[in-house]
Amino acid sequence: MNWIAIGHIDDIPLRGARCVRTPQGKIAVFRTAENEVFAIEDHCPHKGGHLSQGIVHGRAVTCPLHNWVISLETGRALGADQGEVHTIAVRNEDGELSIALESLMLAAAE
Repeated sequence: MNWIAIGHIDDIPLRGARCVRTPQGKIAVFRTAENEVFAIEDHCPHKGGHLSQGIVHGRAVTCPLHNWVISLETGRALGADQGEVHTIAVRNEDGELSIALESLMLAAAE
């Protein structure tokens, strides 16, 4: 797997996000309160809200536009809502974060 370095975990606040621009689109990289890191496409499947501006709770993020809750693990809408975004593989090596190039290519191809 080819990995792209995207920065250090400390660049992302606890329960917050930072964005990475790629040729395939904008990726939101989230850090949970437990220091887990997830990456998903930065648009809600409902109306395209920027998930990176949402509220992180547990392993989910709430879209700032219409309160849809999206799983950071699966990219799927939770509860009664339907839809999903692509997840991107993240590697954390001693705080240095990378995303998988193959995940980006697969997401762009679908």
